[in-house]
Amino acid sequence: MSRGQLRIYLGAAPGVGKTYAMLGEGDRRRDRGTDVVIGFVETYGRAATEAQIRDLPVIPRKQVEYRGRLLEEMDLDAILARRPAVALVDELAHTNVPGAGNEKRWQDVEALLGAGINVISTLNIQHLESMNDVVARVTGVPQRETVPDRIVRAADQVELVDMTPEALRRRMAHGNIYPAEKVDTALANYFRQGNLAALRELALLWVAGQADEELAAYRALHGISELWETRERIVVGLAGRRGEENLIRRAARMGARLDGSVRGVHVRTAEGLIQREPEALESHRRLLSELGGTYTEVTGTDVGNALLGFARAENATQLVLGGSHRSAWRQLLRPPAINRVVRDSGPIDVHVISLAGGTEDELPASPRRFRPAAVPPRRQAAGWFLGTVGMVLLAFALSPLRSAFGLPGALLCLLLAVVAVATLGGAAPAVAATVVAALAADYFFVPPIHALWINDAANAVALVVFFAVAASVSALVDQLIRRGLQMTRARAESEALARLATGSEPLSVARLPKLVGELRRTFNLEMVAVLSRENGFWRPLAGSGRPVPSRPENAPFSVELDRKTVLVFAGRTLSGEDTRLLRAFVGQLRQAQEEIGLERRAAKAAALAQANRLRTALLAAVSHDLRTPLHAIKTAATSMLSDDVTWPPEQIREFSATIDSETDRLTALVDNLLDLSRLQTGAMPISTRPTRVENIVHAIVAGLPADGPEIVVAFDSVLPPVVSDPGLLERAIANVLVNALEFSPPGGRVRVEAGPVGDRVEVRIVDQGPGIAPDRRDQLFKPFQRLGDRPERARHGLGLGLAIAKGFLEAMGGELTLEDTPGGGATFVFSLAAADRDAALKPAPLASGR
Repeated sequence: MSRGQLRIYLGAAPGVGKTYAMLGEGDRRRDRGTDVVIGFVETYGRAATEAQIRDLPVIPRKQVEYRGRLLEEMDLDAILARRPAVALVDELAHTNVPGAGNEKRWQDVEALLGAGINVISTLNIQHLESMNDVVARVTGVPQRETVPDRIVRAADQVELVDMTPEALRRRMAHGNIYPAEKVDTALANYFRQGNLAALRELALLWVAGQADEELAAYRALHGISELWETRERIVVGLAGRRGEENLIRRAARMGARLDGSVRGVHVRTAEGLIQREPEALESHRRLLSELGGTYTEVTGTDVGNALLGFARAENATQLVLGGSHRSAWRQLLRPPAINRVVRDSGPIDVHVISLAGGTEDELPASPRRFRPAAVPPRRQAAGWFLGTVGMVLLAFALSPLRSAFGLPGALLCLLLAVVAVATLGGAAPAVAATVVAALAADYFFVPPIHALWINDAANAVALVVFFAVAASVSALVDQLIRRGLQMTRARAESEALARLATGSEPLSVARLPKLVGELRRTFNLEMVAVLSRENGFWRPLAGSGRPVPSRPENAPFSVELDRKTVLVFAGRTLSGEDTRLLRAFVGQLRQAQEEIGLERRAAKAAALAQANRLRTALLAAVSHDLRTPLHAIKTAATSMLSDDVTWPPEQIREFSATIDSETDRLTALVDNLLDLSRLQTGAMPISTRPTRVENIVHAIVAGLPADGPEIVVAFDSVLPPVVSDPGLLERAIANVLVNALEFSPPGGRVRVEAGPVGDRVEVRIVDQGPGIAPDRRDQLFKPFQRLGDRPERARHGLGLGLAIAKGFLEAMGGELTLEDTPGGGATFVFSLAAADRDAALKPAPLASGR
């Protein structure tokens, strides 16, 4: 069974007459005897559309219940059972009601086509998937119902139903599209003049593109290569030269006058693939885009042939090129590419336009057969020596064998020596070797011997042939050697660039020395360094090699990286071929300097932000926690000093106790703030020595109130001493232990354990409180944090206890971490280095900070 054919009537907007045209086509086919049925048609109450149905048979719609309502959809099964020759299906982009079968109507159409039924359908341009976002930007109305472009492009026929915006708005005003109550709203919104004009242009462009594809397919199918001037297509050749802006503008004006399209093309030769892109090419590309053209790059070994091939492939009618400003002598020696383009263009019109201010050929030249690469000087010197002195010595050494070798044998040996000289030193020493070898052969082997005369014409011919063969072989060998040097250099550059591109470290201070070392190794330099100017003096940021100069002026070569940083190096003189790779290194170093500056600014900003956060938290804490004890002290003292009331002795004692307790509390708060400040500035005085943990823990427990939660102390029988400051360790453990007691539930217990773990001693404080959520643990040891505080605990401090405890431990070389308690709660783990038992009685040195 053959697949059915699909015909689509495409419109720019509702109301242009797509459904009317579809029904008219169905009626015409029925008059010709074709079995036509209406699968689905939506008239929207338009009288002209309803009249166009006439007596065409209509397949009854299927009733589908959805959310308590009966809705109508196309009955696909009924159409397949009826099997007409042609089915008319309106609104291809329609979304079916859930439960009706396929999700989209275009899927129903696909089923009909698969069953061999021809389908005629309708579609608006805004429902094409590729046009959906463009139409939404133009009209401000997003379209939820779309059809994949492949469905429409696969249609056998797409016919545009066109109508001018003015005519469509008149139809709307006359009530031929929407009811009267919706006309004003529609005209003021979706059916605005500009919207309709833009939609119409989109529809025309889409259909034109479809026509171009069909034309190209037809020409390819029938092997048609000659130009068909169905539409003006202008191709402008770009090479990134000065003055090509006028070339682009001229091509754009030609396209506007001829209502044609403009394509800019840049030919990148095989040699150009390893060269930098012309700097002006990017600005030309932007200008072309602003003027409505498109840009393309092609690759070819011959510029003229590549241009003509692109123009023929695009079915171009006109080719615009920039004129040559080269002298007649240069054009004679090296004909410009334009000459070949004009000669071989055929039916394509070629416009050669003078470039204002241009001094070079408008097109890049075809690549040369080879690019000479410099032979190292030492090899050249060796080649010159062997090609002159060595060649004479070789001929002299062969002269005793004159009777055995004869002139042919001697010439073969000398030819081999010439090839060796070309391999070693290049073309120039090889040419000298060829001349010397010919003269030496004449002197030592051609009668008369030891004279530069030739009596026999055969010998003269032999020497001329030798000279020609030696020169040709030397040229070929020199070309191969230079090619090999080029490949070696290109491979080395590629490897160096790959190392630059794949560096794992960020471009910062950490990677700067590696970049400097890599630069020195790549170019085989004696010294490379980066100098930075600070306070009027130069200091090295990174260096590699012999002693770094104290100033950039003392280095043979220097290049500025930024205002205060300079790259200097010394060693061999860099050639012009080294410039490209050196630029890459300089670019990486400049980027490194920029990122170093950004890192420094980010660190300063982070420090300022942290200081601001601490200052804000400190102000908030001072506003409450420091004022509360002061207020209690002030109240008690004022009451005691009052003459209006005579206080009994017990009340006086209570006031005194309040002043005493609140003063202690205030002193503890101030001490905590001072400790935090010392920790953050590194000014905390620390005196470490071997300390017995069990003595400190027992002293802390003995000083705690007896009416709180139970405290269980469980230590190993023998604990090694730890390296710590006893006073700071006692305060750290006390802070954490008091915190655990405050969060323990009524009747709970707090367990203190300690034991050796490797070369360290761990003290674990285990509580059965609510614990700390994993997503909040990073805030636990930060200052002014009260995670899980209850209102009744708001008066118990600034939230500094854990932060100070962690700071003390880190200042002593220890560590404070948090773990979960099995069954619920938190476990704080103190980890301290175990002291040497033999050094337990030795005095410990003082530490100035952490």
